[in-house]
Amino acid sequence: MQKGQEKSIIQRDCLKRQSLFTFYNIIVKKLFGGRLMIEFQCDYAEGAHPKILERLVETNMDQTPGYGLDPYCDEARRLIRKACGREDIDVQFLVGGTQTNTTIICTALRPYQGVLTAASGHINVHESGAIEATGHKVLALPCDHAGKITAEQIKAAYEAHMNDGSSEHMVQPGMVYISNPTENGTIYYKQELEAISHVCHECGMPLFLDGARLGYGLMAADNDVTLEDIARLCDVFYIGGTKVGALFGEAVVITNPAISKDFRYMIKQRGGMLAKGRLLGIQFQTLFEDGLYWQISRHAIDMAMKLKKAFQACGYGFYVENSTNQQLPVLPDAVLEKLAGKYSYSFWEKTDESHSAVRFCTSWATKEEN
Repeated sequence: MQKGQEKSIIQRDCLKRQSLFTFYNIIVKKLFGGRLMIEFQCDYAEGAHPKILERLVETNMDQTPGYGLDPYCDEARRLIRKACGREDIDVQFLVGGTQTNTTIICTALRPYQGVLTAASGHINVHESGAIEATGHKVLALPCDHAGKITAEQIKAAYEAHMNDGSSEHMVQPGMVYISNPTENGTIYYKQELEAISHVCHECGMPLFLDGARLGYGLMAADNDVTLEDIARLCDVFYIGGTKVGALFGEAVVITNPAISKDFRYMIKQRGGMLAKGRLLGIQFQTLFEDGLYWQISRHAIDMAMKLKKAFQACGYGFYVENSTNQQLPVLPDAVLEKLAGKYSYSFWEKTDESHSAVRFCTSWATKEEN
């Protein structure tokens, strides 16, 4: 085939896809009174909170140093340190969750070590083997639908390795990863977090908390953990922006100096360092200067509880009970087929021949009428 013919075919295929997309949007708008599909599939379907966009436009022509060494990032760091109740912590900004997880884990582990996590943990099931691609094994611990691991499990796994006569031929547990909320929307309570932190430090393993949805966990009605507690109990954690109102970006908080040392080298090497770093600083400054992060997180929870009550009123149960923005009702497949015509959601698991657990996810931008 000639190059010109090949290019023509590619262009024709592109035009076909564009035409189909346009046709789809016209049909959907006609069916639903000018509205597109209502999204409950994830909490990052929208762009960013309007206040963030306003600040980005206002500062667009400012000239600043790059790579997060600008006044906006410095002010965001100051605000985050204040919220954590500590001045001795390191705060760095990365572009996304996967880069953040791989950078932190690579920094903390020796080449022969792996990271302990729940079998349902994000790094084990939803990152395409990103951790393993760095040369570190994810050491999955069994968990129930709550998606949490316990201090007892962590200690047992560590001791089983250290007491094994062939331990030096195996991957050594070198770090513990948890997320709050978990992959299934549950949260760790203060007593659980304190017990895990104690065991981790007893065994000499850093505790890493993935906070991609941290705002939604901290604003849950039954939560008893504060940001100050997390800063006290974890060696490193991050405050998620991508899923909580920012256009993109995560704020890494490091309390352990051993992890902080040369961390910026690792950010660069792992592709997480943004040249126009001020774009991250401006976003987190906006989120934290007037309590916006907490306000919009609470909104997502309020919307999720409306959904939860509606499912309960219809007599439906849940895959796991939780109080965050991820609600996992178990619904008849016939009902799901009807809902799929107007609402998007995520399939979670078949529970029997005619029922499935699905995820309806609210966000900072969810409209009450939806």
